Amino acid sequence: MSNLILVRHGQATFGGDDYDNLSATGELQARRLGDFWGERRVVFDEVFTGPRKRQRHTAEIVREACTGAGLEWPEPVVIDELDEYNADGIVSGLVPLLVRQDERIRSLVEAAEQHRHGPERNRHFQRMFEAVMGAWIGGTEAENLESWRSFHDRVRRGIARVTAAEASGRRVVVFTSGGPISVAVQTATQAPEHMAVELNWRVRNCSLTEIIYTRDRFTLDVFNAVPHLGDSALLTYR
Repeated sequence: MSNLILVRHGQATFGGDDYDNLSATGELQARRLGDFWGERRVVFDEVFTGPRKRQRHTAEIVREACTGAGLEWPEPVVIDELDEYNADGIVSGLVPLLVRQDERIRSLVEAAEQHRHGPERNRHFQRMFEAVMGAWIGGTEAENLESWRSFHDRVRRGIARVTAAEASGRRVVVFTSGGPISVAVQTATQAPEHMAVELNWRVRNCSLTEIIYTRDRFTLDVFNAVPHLGDSALLTYR
């Protein structure tokens, strides 16, 4: 059997000019993970990342800590299929359609806009976003927007690429985002597809999810663990 470790990127810059950059907290989360693995002499046979800056930067910070501890670190391979869904595109593409069709979503969108600059911003945004994501998974589509079916299928292809090696006993790490991690967990547990988004809301920044796999087996072993973070101030979701 082989081990697949899925790492969600460190906290990104939510609400900033470029969400794809790690925040100072996100950089510290990644450094803690690298130090954790360095102290425990954890080595990997293969390293993969999604294509986003926040995913690749998390991997780079972890690499610096691990190699600084004298560990070998394989050259990372970028897997485009393990990119996150386009959250901004889902909101901008579906909200104009949904506010005309669904009174509940219309009220959630209005509340999110009203609280956009206030202390309750995150809570109201999340409530609106969950409703819009539910519609996306349910099949609502917009022009030039990747559908849920397409997203789910490409993540499955990416996971298949990562786990394709014939050799057993390998330890593989992937730096990606909450969406692909949730699809992997939903697949491993054979849960209904709508559960992938429910899982997504719980995936912490820089958390570890572990899958045990062989050619015929893909089994969840650990979900959303953060033993490396320690400080409760570093437990973030967005």
